[in-house]
Amino acid sequence: MPLTPMVTNRTIASVIRVLERTVRQWDEPVVGRYKADPFTTLISCLLSLRTKDATTHAASERLFRLARTPQQLLARSLPTIERAIYPVGFYKTKARTLHTVCRTLLERFGGRVPATLEDLLTIKGVGRKTANLVITLAFKQDGICVDTHVHRISNRWGYVRTATPEQTERALRARLPRRYWQRYNDLLVSFGQHLCHPTSPWCSRCPLARWCAKRGVTHHR
Repeated sequence: MPLTPMVTNRTIASVIRVLERTVRQWDEPVVGRYKADPFTTLISCLLSLRTKDATTHAASERLFRLARTPQQLLARSLPTIERAIYPVGFYKTKARTLHTVCRTLLERFGGRVPATLEDLLTIKGVGRKTANLVITLAFKQDGICVDTHVHRISNRWGYVRTATPEQTERALRARLPRRYWQRYNDLLVSFGQHLCHPTSPWCSRCPLARWCAKRGVTHHR
């Protein structure tokens, strides 16, 4: 045990092993259920932004019953898509984004989701979080997807000191051993949803308490 609790590169292997055992008791994050097809991975990820997993899952199922290819989705009217994905956050804006993304896939990529981070980021409406998640889940390539859980927990541990998710991604790319990149997001999302909450985390139940610096934690259970 380090004298000052903190996750470091000397302890990250142990932390990852404990996380892998811990998260087995929970369902995988919702986007991971659609990783067999890059298109459904991309669309489900876009729906998931600022939306709870249960809502994302239900909306994805309704939408994919209507369309599972860019051609099929683009053929659906915006009101039809809006009704299918409601009540995901910003559902009207997301419906327009889905049309834009599908149009771009057909016009520039032959209807296929590109397999590189650089190409994905050229698609309007696709940010770094979404692009990295598609790369890691659908294409099994190395990437670091940083959402609110990854940003918060990596800083809470003391593993990075960053102010934004973009800074956290850069810091993790520089520090986190590459063998952990693909599964880091899934592990921390599950952990953040069930134990390491934004406010009042369950520190008394946490199997990582011995390593955690608890930075930014003002109240815990």
